[in-house]
Amino acid sequence: MLPAPAQAGVFQLANPNDSVIGAPFYVTARKEDTLFDIGRFYGYGHDELKLANPKVDTWLPGEGTEILIPNKRILPSGPREGIVLNLAERRLYFYRSPNEVEMFAAGVGRDGWETPVGTYSIIEKRENPTWTPPESVRRDHAARGSILPAVVPPGPDNPLGAFAMRLSNPSYLIHGTNKPDAIGMPASAGCTRMFPEDIERLYQQVPVGTTVRIVDQPYKVGWQGNRLYLEVNALTDEVKSRPVERLIPTSIANAEGVFIDWDEVRRVQQENAGIPRLIGGRQGATSWHRLDAVF
Repeated sequence: MLPAPAQAGVFQLANPNDSVIGAPFYVTARKEDTLFDIGRFYGYGHDELKLANPKVDTWLPGEGTEILIPNKRILPSGPREGIVLNLAERRLYFYRSPNEVEMFAAGVGRDGWETPVGTYSIIEKRENPTWTPPESVRRDHAARGSILPAVVPPGPDNPLGAFAMRLSNPSYLIHGTNKPDAIGMPASAGCTRMFPEDIERLYQQVPVGTTVRIVDQPYKVGWQGNRLYLEVNALTDEVKSRPVERLIPTSIANAEGVFIDWDEVRRVQQENAGIPRLIGGRQGATSWHRLDAVF
């Protein structure tokens, strides 16, 4: 049995001007563990763990291998309310209040079936839902040699899992899954998938009418006190190679008293690990290199 998670999934912001939450930590893999096993236990999808542990084998990390759990994040920019899904990091944030947030791993739409960016709301909730595959999905499956029935009843073969919430763009749902290994990957037909235990927890907290904001923010910048952090979750070569000057908002880069180590910004961009890294701060802050050399 893996040790209990070192951090809870709910985070409090003592300073409302801060936007960095959590702290990364390491766990030791057992002989029988896969990266999927470790990820699900700590609430992380496969791709997130691979970014943080690029040299670790997915199927056989190896007994005694140290696995970094990237349990530190910068909150997506924008209103801190309702649900926010950041496609770039495949992570869903639920704001219980502007200063209290819970985060979850999410699966999103695959190439050609992308989850649409926009602001929506929850219009319907269903427990033990039936699934009526859209004709486009049935055609897609048929082209790949898989014939879908017109209706899939509740149960272990239902791709929606045990809980589903429909968005105001009604073709799209936030739901569970019968294939949890795909959480954290672009594998759906556009819906947002969650681990069964996570969707149950979220479903119980989210009322109909809750705002759902879907964003695509591969570069996130945020403050923790006087320290400035950058988090990179770049999935394509075009995004990975953006000029560093475009990664930091001018409102921060040009602000009086703010210093930025642009060499560090380049290093963090190249590392692309999905973990906030210290890149600067406000003049007069204690030596930030010594305080936070790793995280």
